[in-house]
Amino acid sequence: MCPESTGRRRRAAAVGRAVAIAAALVVALAFVPGIAAAQSVEGIGGTVVVAEGETVEEVSAVAGNVIVEGTVTGDVNALAGNVYVRGQVDGDVAVAAGNLELDGDVGGDVAAGAGSVTIAEGATVDGDVTVAAEQTTIAAGASVGGDLTYAGELAGETDGVDGEVTRDDSLVSTGIEVGPSVDPLVGWLSAAYAFVMNLLLGAILLAVFPRFSDSVADRVANDPLRSGLVGLGVLIGVPLVLVAVAITVVGIPLSLVGAFAFALAIWIGIVYGRFAVAAWLLAAVGVESRWLALVVGLVAGAVLATIPFVGGLLNFLVFLLGLGAFATALYALRGRRSPREGAGGQVAS
Repeated sequence: MCPESTGRRRRAAAVGRAVAIAAALVVALAFVPGIAAAQSVEGIGGTVVVAEGETVEEVSAVAGNVIVEGTVTGDVNALAGNVYVRGQVDGDVAVAAGNLELDGDVGGDVAAGAGSVTIAEGATVDGDVTVAAEQTTIAAGASVGGDLTYAGELAGETDGVDGEVTRDDSLVSTGIEVGPSVDPLVGWLSAAYAFVMNLLLGAILLAVFPRFSDSVADRVANDPLRSGLVGLGVLIGVPLVLVAVAITVVGIPLSLVGAFAFALAIWIGIVYGRFAVAAWLLAAVGVESRWLALVVGLVAGAVLATIPFVGGLLNFLVFLLGLGAFATALYALRGRRSPREGAGGQVAS
């Protein structure tokens, strides 16, 4: 393999790691959301901050904003609306974000999938910068010790880049579920695998729990606002409960089991959300078919995942609808009064 091909593959892998954080952190942080430990910051929340004068070992966060004003001796990994590095990061910075602004110092590499990336005046990056963004801006006075590889538009000055400056549009992500790849075949195979696994789970749900699945779809169609709000509440509230349970030694095994169950519920919520929204739209044009809705919903979700930013947002909203309707339908099972209905019986609305 030629050195250029190897370099392209390495750079694409760097951005792939940044975007893959979006999926990995959601599951990993479900175990320990909102915790600020002495040596690390891990959390899900509105804003995660390393304050000026504070030193932590690493930062892993899913948040609206991640702000580093102090010192991080290791890496910063984040899925966020905005990431601001104003202090010092000794390791790597890998993010999937709406905006990434570097105003401080980074001792390692920077890899990002973002709407915009800005390396401000006076900022330094000792390693390589690899970004897939709509716009990357390098201010006068910024310093990059390694190579700058980007996809999208480049603005500003590159005099401070010691290595090569290369535009490589193959870095553009194929979506949060799949991850980017230099080789398109790998991306398609990954997408096909994700689709088949979602289809398999959906088929099991529809075949084993047909009426329950219909009730989930009905709740999305009849009260989408409530379903979405319940989904958001479950996404935030359940991890907090698991952490509260884990505080006691006796509760640790229970919290671990709960965390795995919650991860499964997340997956079910994704599949049910796509199924329910597709069933809703098909019903609007007079088509009633569970199986068609499942296939159409999963295909549409996979297509949306290829659309940067907007597609991910829409898929997230659909997921909240599915998770909320699923949780509400499960709660409604407790209200059934007739023991004769069994597991496949009609679920109360």
